Amino acid sequence: MEKVTLKDKTFRTFIPYEKISSAIDDVAVKINADFNGCTDVPILLCVLNGSIMFMAELMKRLTFNCQVVSTKLTSYAGTSTTGRVKTAMGLTSDIRGRRVIIIEDIVDSGNTIVELKEIMKENGAAESYVCTMLLKPDAFKKDVKIDYVAMEIPNDFIVGFGLDYDELGRNLKDIYVLDE
Repeated sequence: MEKVTLKDKTFRTFIPYEKISSAIDDVAVKINADFNGCTDVPILLCVLNGSIMFMAELMKRLTFNCQVVSTKLTSYAGTSTTGRVKTAMGLTSDIRGRRVIIIEDIVDSGNTIVELKEIMKENGAAESYVCTMLLKPDAFKKDVKIDYVAMEIPNDFIVGFGLDYDELGRNLKDIYVLDE
């Protein structure tokens, strides 16, 4: 089992890239089924920075026309959530009257998703959907529908495939878990 050290913490392989790729294949099939033949151009909202790798992989698998818009929210410091969600960068394009698929790397507490759904409403999105690469069902206690989930995982701290520990580890192609 491969291990990596980032700053003061060691992580071990948790989900290999092949399993991530297969899960993205599966979630893309569901999204394509729901949006197949659509005449509008839905927006894929990339939630920076963590969702970049998932977004890039997912987009390659979608069969309908779509537009990419980005935003950046922050809620983490080190390995724990602060509980407060701040907008670090607003929407990069107008979403008024459009269908938006929010692309998240991970949903744990759900605070960010609640905030994003509110931002969609405030900015006039016709509809918004949530697509996440990873869901931590044990941590997620919000009353928000997660429309598309690639994988469910335990409530562990992970890095890799876009996810970071103090901005490190995003470039790892596998997902690693804290090795305690």
